[in-house]
Amino acid sequence: MRRPEWTIPGRWSVARQLLVLQAAIVGLLVAAGAGIAYLDAGRSADDAAAQTVTALAKSIADADNVRVAVATPDPSRLLQPYAERVRHDTGVDFVTIMSPAGIRYTHPNPSRIGGPFVGNTGPALAGLTFTETYTGTLGPSVRTVAPVYDDGRIVALVAVGITIRVITAELRQRLISLAVVAAAVLAVGVGGSYLVAARLRRQTRGVAPGELREMFEYYEAILHTVREGLLLLDRSGRVVLCNDAARDLLDLDPDPRGRRVTELGLSDELAATCASAEPRSDEVHVADTRVLVVNTKPVRSRDTAMGNVVTLRDHTELQVLTGELDTVRGFAESLRSQAHEAANRLHTVVSLVELGRPDQAVEFATAELRTAQRLTDRVVGSVSEPVLAALLLGKSAEAGERGVELAVTEDTVMEGVAEPRDLVTILGNLIDNAVDAALAGADVRPPRVVVSARQEDGALVLEVADSGPGVDPDAVPEMFRRGWTTKTSGGPVGHGIGLALVGQAVRRHGGDVRVSHDEGAVFTVRLPLEAP
Repeated sequence: MRRPEWTIPGRWSVARQLLVLQAAIVGLLVAAGAGIAYLDAGRSADDAAAQTVTALAKSIADADNVRVAVATPDPSRLLQPYAERVRHDTGVDFVTIMSPAGIRYTHPNPSRIGGPFVGNTGPALAGLTFTETYTGTLGPSVRTVAPVYDDGRIVALVAVGITIRVITAELRQRLISLAVVAAAVLAVGVGGSYLVAARLRRQTRGVAPGELREMFEYYEAILHTVREGLLLLDRSGRVVLCNDAARDLLDLDPDPRGRRVTELGLSDELAATCASAEPRSDEVHVADTRVLVVNTKPVRSRDTAMGNVVTLRDHTELQVLTGELDTVRGFAESLRSQAHEAANRLHTVVSLVELGRPDQAVEFATAELRTAQRLTDRVVGSVSEPVLAALLLGKSAEAGERGVELAVTEDTVMEGVAEPRDLVTILGNLIDNAVDAALAGADVRPPRVVVSARQEDGALVLEVADSGPGVDPDAVPEMFRRGWTTKTSGGPVGHGIGLALVGQAVRRHGGDVRVSHDEGAVFTVRLPLEAP
């Protein structure tokens, strides 16, 4: 696997460091095990040699032929062949039978028969069988000296020994096997370490520990400082990562990791979008206090689904500004239509004058002016916010152009009780829906929309009523959810968000919305005079 270009050359990667560390640990363990096994083998060899010579010395000392031969005038004649036969049969290095004074009767080297025994005999003369390591005529050896009794008297001594050279040769044979086993264990350990390091190298892409730590710190800082919300979900829909922006946008607990996205208190549509197996692009979702644009993209590794990456953007301000822009455009359009109507009326007045009917011309002109001025005076006198006054005048002209009468009640009072932009959102969308509903019921009664605003019990009450067919009471709980609409023309684009924005703006100010029925639908909004 190629090393990432941004890594620093010369630094050992995590995989290489792990390989060297594991190889050193395995080598140290194998060396320690081999040393312990060597010491144990040496001790075992010494113990085995001591046991062998002790058992053999006791057996010879208990033999009747030894006691008989010792009592003859020439003990060596009978004992030397016997001792050599035993030595060859058992594999020991010497079997020496001697008098209590230490004069040899037998020896592997016949020329040394009759000479004094080289070694300790004191404990044996005291009646004890003892073992020692001593350097004699054949070199260092492990030997056992045992007394020979006859009628309760010590009549001879038996010394049986194995030289250290033979013990060392036997130990060397064991060491060869031990070295082979240690080499095999070392090879298996290093091979396993290499495989682990290779897998780690593939997963870390050859990154050094310091670089990995720095990269994690950089990524952690970036994820928590970006303005976009970021959610990482695993394949079961559980939250793996959630940055600060996502927690703020979704009003989540400080640490939602480990919980399913369906357990975060999100709307069903938003939760389904986040966990969708198909990518979603720029979907608009209306939360309690925000308008969110959601993008999701499934993550796959080697054709295996790993989870979803969800990004969230706050479009509340943009949506509000878009609503204001639509209001201004509607107002401009109403001004254009009024200018067109004014031109028609002016032509009518001129034509009446040319026909010699000036009285009728004056009456026609003043009647139109009184009607328009009356609505303007009522709106401007009741609504102190210019933006809202422009909204109502624009909506009135737009409704009149569509054949709907929009009336503002005489008791309407609206004086700086909430954010003008939120009131534009609430009134604009309610009036638009009311005009559409009034037109839908035009075959039953003349289309009409009535708007009123009043202050009562410390709250601003906005009421928009229409002459349409009304609203099904069963549909009221779903009306303020994104996507709910009764419109069938134009497809889903642009529909199903107006009432959702109304509900969001009302909740943001701690108010509530009620839907009732009179001639048509009546929407009543209560907003506290001091928003929470």
